[in-house]
Amino acid sequence: MSPEVSVIIPTYNRASMVVEAVESVLAQDMTDFELIVIDDGSTDETAERLSAYGSRLKYYQQENAGVSAARNRGITFSTAPLIAFLDSDDLWLPPKLQVQHTYMTE
Repeated sequence: MSPEVSVIIPTYNRASMVVEAVESVLAQDMTDFELIVIDDGSTDETAERLSAYGSRLKYYQQENAGVSAARNRGITFSTAPLIAFLDSDDLWLPPKLQVQHTYMTE
């Protein structure tokens, strides 16, 4: 069964920040989502830091093509009817995804 929401995080050379962004998604009140991280050609420790999350996220790498290309690639891996984007230098409060989902489905 597909998740309700695909959360897509594009990132580029933000190893420490993307971990905090991922943690904020994993701490959401709503749990029916998939988390997709698109690494836009990072040369820092992004891959190593995200490997610790195992199956809790889907991690894909691509050659550096910019944030729009990374978002679009994330959409191609998405399996949910709704998509939410989070930049890798941002955080979500725990109710964010549930509030957005409720608004979009009512």
